[in-house]
Amino acid sequence: MKTRFMIFPNKKMDIEDLRDALFSYLIAKHDKGKFVVTVENFNQNVSETEIKNCISILDFFGFHYEEILPNKENIYKAYAEKLVKSGKAYYCFCTQEELNKKRMEASEKKISYQYDRTCRNFPKDEARRKILIEENYVIRQAMPNEGQTTFHDLVYGDITTLNSCLEDQILIKSDGTPTYNFANVINDTFLNITHVTMSEDLLTSTPKYLLLYENLGFSVPKFIHYPKIITKFENILMDLLNQGFLKEAILNYIALLGWSPKSTKEFFSLEELILNFDYNHINKRPAIFDIKKLKWFNHQYIMKLSDEDYLAFVRPYLERFYNVEDKSEEWIHYLLLLFKNQINFGTEIALTTHMFFTPLIDLEEKEVSNLKGDNKIMEALKIFKEEVKKTSVWNVDSIKKVLEFVKATTNATGKTLYMPIRISVTGKKQGPNLIDCLYLLGKEKILERLNIVV
Repeated sequence: MKTRFMIFPNKKMDIEDLRDALFSYLIAKHDKGKFVVTVENFNQNVSETEIKNCISILDFFGFHYEEILPNKENIYKAYAEKLVKSGKAYYCFCTQEELNKKRMEASEKKISYQYDRTCRNFPKDEARRKILIEENYVIRQAMPNEGQTTFHDLVYGDITTLNSCLEDQILIKSDGTPTYNFANVINDTFLNITHVTMSEDLLTSTPKYLLLYENLGFSVPKFIHYPKIITKFENILMDLLNQGFLKEAILNYIALLGWSPKSTKEFFSLEELILNFDYNHINKRPAIFDIKKLKWFNHQYIMKLSDEDYLAFVRPYLERFYNVEDKSEEWIHYLLLLFKNQINFGTEIALTTHMFFTPLIDLEEKEVSNLKGDNKIMEALKIFKEEVKKTSVWNVDSIKKVLEFVKATTNATGKTLYMPIRISVTGKKQGPNLIDCLYLLGKEKILERLNIVV
């Protein structure tokens, strides 16, 4: 088995592109086959940078591909001429202005536009004369006028299209370069691709592929189409990586966008996906990209990281937002590990740790009023403040002793002791263990914040 994925050098790779590449990769590797990456470079303004970016993304996610095919225009032109000689294609001299006029007329009549085959029976001698005097032309495929074309897709089953609905598609453009559909057939044949994989929105183009294979005398491969991904996000892939979504979580999640495993298992490594992926379980219905679900997956993967790997992963995101040069390694590690089981992605560490880096917190006037309106709470806060001032060694044990002393002295409960302290020093009613927060905040910040209330 051999599959291929095509890179479009003037298009950034996004979630659906990555999912399509993954499916093509898994289909091949599941049967111990080969996965090929090709580059569509027929555009005149090819971005080498985008090609490198796409390749680097495939490398980053762990795809192993065997070859990248450089396209050669003269090969395609020769095959197109062969089709012209056999009567399966023809030269078309219709100008862009003429075609645009016909499109406008079709639009006014509220009918879909399809090329009317004006040049299909153009005399060959006259066509050669026009070519010799360098008139612009394209080469079009001559579709059958009658009958129907049927092909079998391994996901969507038998698909039948009336030949009268097939437009005489362009094979060679006026600049001599091949079109996407035509080049794919030639490339896939030369690469011995056994299974052509692509998005389901290209199902309607497959009869044209099939006729090209047959007219050129090529072996017809098997076809596998994937369901579309419905998403409101555009170009989100790089943003996900920049925000600190793990590649393992992304791959795991997108593998389930259009594919259902045989079991209820949800978590798969790339190696496990290769073992379990069966194209017979690819769905026909569109898949919905759910960012909340992806965050959940990423959260699970973050929690599974060893502490060492987690620190290496999340620290750059902390340092992207905050200066930690005056912090000890012990303090930084303590802070990051405190939130290991709470963050969903890398940059979220900046949101959850903000209270440890800002000089002051914004307490709502209502919260301050509520605290000051309760004499028992104010008594506990005052004693807590004085005990913090007296504490010379600031560590977890000394903080525990301070809290125990305040509790014993005031007979305050959690509601009248721990909650008021948390609100006063963090500005939040909920969060990590209070003692851990107090230790990380340090005496100076705690006293500064208590001064707002007490």
